Amino acid sequence: MSAQDLLALAIERSVMVATAESCTGGLIAGAITDIPGSSAVFDRGFVTYTNAAKEQMLGVSGDTLAAFGAVSEPVALEMAEGALSRSDAALTVSVTGIAGPGGGSADKPEGRVCFGLAERGKATFVETVDFGALGRDAVRQATVAHALTLLTTALRQT
Repeated sequence: MSAQDLLALAIERSVMVATAESCTGGLIAGAITDIPGSSAVFDRGFVTYTNAAKEQMLGVSGDTLAAFGAVSEPVALEMAEGALSRSDAALTVSVTGIAGPGGGSADKPEGRVCFGLAERGKATFVETVDFGALGRDAVRQATVAHALTLLTTALRQT
């Protein structure tokens, strides 16, 4: 799915979108706002690279971060829900992961990304994707593509 597809559906359904990004550093928001007319449906992007930023900007619980670590489904869930509650969007996506190189562990390998998708009036969806040690740029680009697919799929179901 492309950002163009996402915008067309969001405009058709009058749905505002927001992003909460860690490992992508704003690339998802950038992909969306690269498209002319995106201001009609893109509300804002939160780039929360540090744990402190996740807590301050999105309301992620320090207890959740301590218990599960930043790269976890519980944190992705709280990021997506935090973006939803702190924006005018009706649909948000969050990403938190280990793009590499390095930085991973046996429990959380390089290339692991946790996604959250929050939509007003629906249960928040979370999933983890292991892209593998593809290199930093490839992991980040794969994360952007998957996030756009999640958003587009959600819009098709509304």
